[in-house]
Amino acid sequence: MRQLNDKPALAPFLTVVLLFAGPAALRAGDQPSEAHGPADLPSLENASLTEPAIDGVALRVTAERDAKALGPLSIGTPDAGLLLNPVPFPEGAFWKLREPRESWATHETIDFVVTAIEAVEARYPGSPRLVIGDLSNPEGGRIDRHRSHQAGRDADIGLYYRSGEVQDFRTARPKELDATRTWALVRALVTDTDIERIFIDRSLMRVLYDEAVSEGEDVAWLADIFGRTSDKGIIQHERRHKDHLHARFYNRRAQEAGRLVYPTLVETGVAPPPFVKHRVRGGETLGSLARRYGTSVRAIRAANGLSSSRLRAGRSYTIPIRKAPVDSGPVIVPARRLPPDLSARALATD
Repeated sequence: MRQLNDKPALAPFLTVVLLFAGPAALRAGDQPSEAHGPADLPSLENASLTEPAIDGVALRVTAERDAKALGPLSIGTPDAGLLLNPVPFPEGAFWKLREPRESWATHETIDFVVTAIEAVEARYPGSPRLVIGDLSNPEGGRIDRHRSHQAGRDADIGLYYRSGEVQDFRTARPKELDATRTWALVRALVTDTDIERIFIDRSLMRVLYDEAVSEGEDVAWLADIFGRTSDKGIIQHERRHKDHLHARFYNRRAQEAGRLVYPTLVETGVAPPPFVKHRVRGGETLGSLARRYGTSVRAIRAANGLSSSRLRAGRSYTIPIRKAPVDSGPVIVPARRLPPDLSARALATD
């Protein structure tokens, strides 16, 4: 599956991103045994979206003493990131796991997926079990078949079919899709979770849009979340997504805590240092790049799987560095894009 690229365009020559060299120091066997929130950390449930109520100093002290006590941390981006202290997706009555070995994530991501599935069951009791596909590896980083799914915030979720329960992901032709239940799932992801993006094939997007209109959903709201008025819709087309949808979430706790403690984790050796991506210009060599970034030719070759010292101008190469990049600031989770009825209800209860 190719990378889902919904980021702004990269800088012309040098872009610093959080890429990670290999498995994190916290292995699957070191993970918390229960799927509960990390001990002694303040909740972010009612925190400001721009200033999470979390004590960075206390968090860094905890990181130095016992990194596992931090709970799940999502560091970097979905396609260049790290997942520490993940938890496994639990068994449940309304879903089944496609591959448990690749069904690890943060508490928030798991809670969001479960919330959406349970919303479908509450609205349509007796719904078929839904197939849960890949989330992340227990060690974070690259996962087979994906370039994203690296930081515990992505989840591949199956579809509902008119024929009932299926055993695995299955390509859904528009007439085969249970549009009623699948729209209920998508709607719950949008209204009840901190969703960032939902990727699905445009042929199924059309079916879901038509279903939502037939149910009386606000047309302006639908145009917004389906991106009909701009390219910033939550629901976006992605090739090879006719048999499942790919949900990507914001994680207020896991991302912000990860941002605050990542430099400490690198210093203590718990987490690997990041890489940078460098686009080569004419005349640059492995030696000049090694000197520029304070690394070695051997390390650059190993990071890129190079069998020779030849570089190709215009191509981007991964360069290992020894320290964390400059902090980019607090994690910002935008307000949920609710339909008018739910927005009015939310305002009335504030």
